[in-house]
Amino acid sequence: MLKTVSVRKLQQHFQLEIVCGEEQLDRNITVSDLYRPGLELSGFFTYHPIERLQILGKTELTFIESLPPDVRKQRIERFCHPFLPCICVTRNMEIPEELIHIAKRHRVPLLRTVLATTRFSSKVTNYLEKVLAPTTTVHGVLVDIYGEGVLIMGDSGIGKSETALELVKRGHRLVADDAVEIKQAEENMLIGSAPELIRHLLEIRGLGIINVMTLFGAGAVRNKKRLSFVIQLETWQANRQYDRLGLDEERMKIIDTNVPLLTVPVRPGRNLAVIIEVAAMNMRLRQMGYDAAQQFVQKLGETIDDQDPDVDDYD
Repeated sequence: MLKTVSVRKLQQHFQLEIVCGEEQLDRNITVSDLYRPGLELSGFFTYHPIERLQILGKTELTFIESLPPDVRKQRIERFCHPFLPCICVTRNMEIPEELIHIAKRHRVPLLRTVLATTRFSSKVTNYLEKVLAPTTTVHGVLVDIYGEGVLIMGDSGIGKSETALELVKRGHRLVADDAVEIKQAEENMLIGSAPELIRHLLEIRGLGIINVMTLFGAGAVRNKKRLSFVIQLETWQANRQYDRLGLDEERMKIIDTNVPLLTVPVRPGRNLAVIIEVAAMNMRLRQMGYDAAQQFVQKLGETIDDQDPDVDDYD
C-alpha cells in the first residue's frame, strides 16, 4: 500500500505560513523527492514532475521577476498545475501577485517559510523520507544485544518472549515484543520499533503482560533499533542437518533488504538466551573482520597440506 502524508501535516510540522489554498491542504504528498522548477520557468515543461513538492527560492523568484509580464503570466500558468501537492516559497520572500492569483485559481496550496532554500529542502527531504518509508510488521521479538538489533522469530509458544526476558535480565534492552514494526529507513537499513500500544510490554505465558521499563528500569528498553540479523527458533528435528561450523550464510528478505538469518533448533536443556547472546557477539566479530569458522577451515586446509604425502604409504 502506497504511503502518503498530507500537506496539512507538513505545514503544521514546519509551521509554514499559508498564503493561499488552505482548503486544499488535505491533498497528499506521495514522494519524498523535491523539485526546484528552474527549467520549467524558462519554458521547458516536457518532464515537469507534478507529483513532487515544488520549491521556489531566491533564484527562481528573481528569474520570475525578470520576465516580461505576458511571458511571466504564461509560465506561471503552466507551472501551477492543478495536481501539484503544494508550492513552498523560502526565505520569507515576497511572492509575485501573478503567482498568488493563479495558484488560487488552480486551487494549489501556496506556503512560505523563513528558512533558507537549502536548509528547508534538507529538512523536508529528511521528514518525507521518514514518514513515507516502506513499513511492514512481523511477528517476533526485537532485542538490542551488545549494540546489535536481533530479531527473534519462530512459531507461537516456542519461547521467544521468555528468551527476551532472560536477555533483559542479563542487561540487554527490549525494543518490541510480539509485533515488530520495521521501516526501510535507507537502502540496506531497517529500523525496528514497537507499536505505541504495546511499547515496553512483554507477554509471558502463565504470567501475563509485564512492563519491562517499570520492572527493570529505563535502561532495559529502547524505542527503536537498527536490525542487524534474524534468529529463527524452530523445534529440534532429528532428521535435519543443522549448520555446525557456521559457514552457511542464509538470508531473509524484509521489504527490500536481505538480512543474515540464523536458524537455532530448540529442545530441552539448551540455553537460548546464552546462544543468542553469543550469536550477537560473533556477528560483531564478523563485522570487524574476524570469522571463526573461516579461520578454522583455513587452518584445517593448511594442516592437511602440511602432512607428509607418503604417510599413508607405509605397510
